[in-house]
Amino acid sequence: MNFSSWPSLLVVDVEGNGTNPPDLVEVAALPVRGGRPDTNTAGAWLTKPPRPVTPFAARVHGLTNELLNTQPGWEEIAAQVHTLLGTSWVAAHNAHVDHRVLTAHLPRWQPAGVLDTLRLAKATYPGLPKYSLDALITHVEPDLTQAPAQRHRATFDAYATAQLLIAMAAHYDTWDQLVAAAVPPGLPGAPEPEEEATLW
Repeated sequence: MNFSSWPSLLVVDVEGNGTNPPDLVEVAALPVRGGRPDTNTAGAWLTKPPRPVTPFAARVHGLTNELLNTQPGWEEIAAQVHTLLGTSWVAAHNAHVDHRVLTAHLPRWQPAGVLDTLRLAKATYPGLPKYSLDALITHVEPDLTQAPAQRHRATFDAYATAQLLIAMAAHYDTWDQLVAAAVPPGLPGAPEPEEEATLW
């Protein structure tokens, strides 16, 4: 895989407050450049949700109402997030979720395409018993020594997802092959289905 052929791409991860639909409490966007996660130009934001964090969500990611109480509201940081994401490609694990939540919070945002590392993992490593982020970390053993924060925080999960994406990309010769394996139907960047040939 020639990483220099990749378009601009950021690995994203979001954490929510546990409500349905969720309010955001953390967003991370980590560029991948030259086959490596670029933490120097990454973005990470905490935001106070309009509705309280549920006890279950707080147990998962550790972001409590007390901790978030002094953080800016979403309307104060939305423009910054939108500017960093721009029109780049994005990648996420189980990308439908992150794409749905981000588009709900950024109605004018439209990525060039969306890679799903869950879909990619099923194509790259068929037969695994599980394809959760934890299961793939165990299977691939990416280098997470430089990962910020801890598991279930957006910054850590984005870094881990980036390392998994880079490892899986090595199994594909071209960007187009990667896209064909990783972009779910119906999300931006999905390859057009080939039209069946006709006799006239």
